[in-house]
Amino acid sequence: MSRLIGLGLLLAGLLYPFAVYFGMEHFAPWQFGLLLGGLWLARALTGERRASSLWMAAAAMLFCLLLALFDSPQLLRWYPVLISSFMLGLFGLSLKYGPPVAERLARLREPALPPKAIRYTRQVTVAWSVFFLCNGLLAAALTLWAPLSWWTLYNGLIAYGLMGLLFAIEWLLRQRVRGRA
Repeated sequence: MSRLIGLGLLLAGLLYPFAVYFGMEHFAPWQFGLLLGGLWLARALTGERRASSLWMAAAAMLFCLLLALFDSPQLLRWYPVLISSFMLGLFGLSLKYGPPVAERLARLREPALPPKAIRYTRQVTVAWSVFFLCNGLLAAALTLWAPLSWWTLYNGLIAYGLMGLLFAIEWLLRQRVRGRA
């Protein structure tokens, strides 16, 4: 059940900018808040009981509660900033309290990583942290100063294209680093 809820949150996140753009004519912001808040609550109740997961769910539910209470169309546009902040926190804090996120993921395939790979995964985690910082700042700027169509285009398409590009670049670099090893 928790995987289904996780998939629901993932789809809601991916489709969110388009749902806001096309759905604001038919749905009130408080309805978005209730739907998203329900998904986050379900994740908190059925997901892993790690402090970081519970903290993120609580922050997201607070955002959804504010969205439901204030019923503000402008507040709807802050959700991508919140998600980028979560990801920045997850990746950035893993650099301080370790192991870095990229190292944890790499160890799923290769538990005994050589020191060179550990250094590399730390650099990858730094790169993703910088990406999420820039992405969040750009999403915030678009929320504050851009028309809804620009906000939707960036948060619903361009940001995911940039993530895909970063994944591809990292994969190519990883192949090159592995080839040298």
